[in-house]
Amino acid sequence: MADPRKTSLAFYKCIMDAFPSPVLIVEEDLRVVAYNFAAAPMMAEGTDGVLKRRGGEALHCIRAAETPDGCGRSSACSDCVVRGSVGEALAGRKVVRRRARMELVRGREVAEVYALVTASAFDCDGATYVLLTLEDISELVQLKGLLPICAWCKRVRDDSDYWENVDTYFASRLDLEFSHGICPGCAEKFAPTVHPSRRTSGPGKGR
Repeated sequence: MADPRKTSLAFYKCIMDAFPSPVLIVEEDLRVVAYNFAAAPMMAEGTDGVLKRRGGEALHCIRAAETPDGCGRSSACSDCVVRGSVGEALAGRKVVRRRARMELVRGREVAEVYALVTASAFDCDGATYVLLTLEDISELVQLKGLLPICAWCKRVRDDSDYWENVDTYFASRLDLEFSHGICPGCAEKFAPTVHPSRRTSGPGKGR
C-alpha cells in the first residue's frame, strides 16, 4: 500500500513543476523534501543526493562549505535571507519577494546568484513544510551594472547598437511597464505651469 504522505508530496510536486521559477518544499532547518523541474539546474547532484539535505548543501552554497557541520552552522549563515525567510514562514509570517544574494559553488568557480525569495508555510499529513520560491533576477542585476545608457537623453543601447527609450527596452525584454511623472526640478524648468509653488517666481520676485 502506498504511503499517503509520499502520494501527497508527489501531487504537490506535479503542481510545482508547472511553475517557471525554482520552487522547493523544505522542512525545518531547510531540509529539502522536494523541488520542481525549474530548480533542478541549481542542484549539483541528482535527486538522491539532494533530498533531506539542508538547502545550502543541496545548492552548494559557499557558506555551507565553511564548516564541517554544513548549512546553517557557519557564522555567516545568521544573515542568510533564505534561511531567515523559512524561519519567518514557520513562525506564521509569509515572506514575499525578499531580495537575496547567494554564492553557489559550480565546479571550480563561485557563481553569484541574486533571487527574490518567497516563503509560505503549509501543513500536510500532520507535518509543516515551507513552499520556497526563488525567482532568479541575476540577469536584471547584471543589466543594471552593465547597461549602456546615454548620459544626456537616457536612451539605452541594445546588442544591435540601436539606441531606444529605456521603458521600451525593458518592456520588450523583461515585460516591465513604467508609470511616468515629473520631478519638481524638471517641472520648474520645463513645465512651470504645472508647478504651482513656482508660478510667482520670476525676475525681481523672491521665492
